[in-house]
Amino acid sequence: MNSGRIRVLEPEDLGEGERERWRALRAASTAPRNPFMEPEFADAVGRVRPRTRVAVVYEGREPVGFLPHERGPLGRGQALAYGVCDAQGAVLSPGLRLDAAELMRACSLSSFAFDNLEAEQGLFTRYAAAEYASYVIDVEKGYETYESVLRAQSPKFLRTTLAKERRLGRQAGPLRFVFDERDPAALRTLMAWKSAQYRRTGRRDRFAQQWITRLVHRLATETRAPDCSGALSVLYAGGRPVAAHFGLRSTTVLACWFPAYDPAFAKYSPGLVLHLRMAEAAAAEGIGLLDLGRGAAEYKDSLRTGELPVYEGAWTRPWAGAALHWLSREPSRRAHHFVRSRPRLASAANRALRSAGRIRGR
Repeated sequence: MNSGRIRVLEPEDLGEGERERWRALRAASTAPRNPFMEPEFADAVGRVRPRTRVAVVYEGREPVGFLPHERGPLGRGQALAYGVCDAQGAVLSPGLRLDAAELMRACSLSSFAFDNLEAEQGLFTRYAAAEYASYVIDVEKGYETYESVLRAQSPKFLRTTLAKERRLGRQAGPLRFVFDERDPAALRTLMAWKSAQYRRTGRRDRFAQQWITRLVHRLATETRAPDCSGALSVLYAGGRPVAAHFGLRSTTVLACWFPAYDPAFAKYSPGLVLHLRMAEAAAAEGIGLLDLGRGAAEYKDSLRTGELPVYEGAWTRPWAGAALHWLSREPSRRAHHFVRSRPRLASAANRALRSAGRIRGR
């Protein structure tokens, strides 16, 4: 597609000059360099989601902006990997004169939904319906400094977790942590644990969706760019994996994505131990930020040092197709926000989901 200064391409059709410009714009941004916002992630999604597109904005022959997105029926658009991607939005040159309506027309979109829009996305934040916190761990000053922060804000948590780590090593065998594990068997184990966790808690199993499974495999085995690389971390005890995590890393950010552990070792809190070792290894690699993602969780409250805002909402064109989009998404969004913004209600909902999961599993 071509609309004056905006071209809409499939990710694989981007030239190397356009990719380099994309990377340069991200490097110059004041936002954390989240790997979900890099061209390599768009490439990987495009391989498993045929409707993936990238709108490229030009000034003359110079690319000055990029919007990765997916276009569905009736022009209903959504952010790249909507529902699973933890950072979304456009990559634009500072001061670029562009409005959302112009961009959407060029993309032939009647709506554009987002659920993890990163901060500083002035083109779309005005259309946000809700703001959420994405919890982060700051290890910019090194792991020892991070531990000192934990000792000050959560002394019992850190003391208890480190004691459990020592006990795990004594009772289950010597511990070994691998920050960037390449063994495909470890990835299969993690995905099996995560699927079981989804079912156990009554949640939709993301790995039951073939495109997500294919995307994770592709990112784990093929995506190795400096600012977007699959990262599988595994904690072993006595040679056996007891906790694992798959996410994406850039030179400065580790985007935490799919953590899980073997329930047989739950009393040792191996997932918490894993996150501490991930923070330590990330700091040693020069990574300054671990992004734990949106959504409240007890382990995030214990580990975090701060938070970043992310936004959910949609731009819609004022016509019947936009109304259809709103009707299809907004009621459930409001219900989820109502529950999640009330901790006691959210806790009760989680207990109900776990109970339902146990009933269905019988």
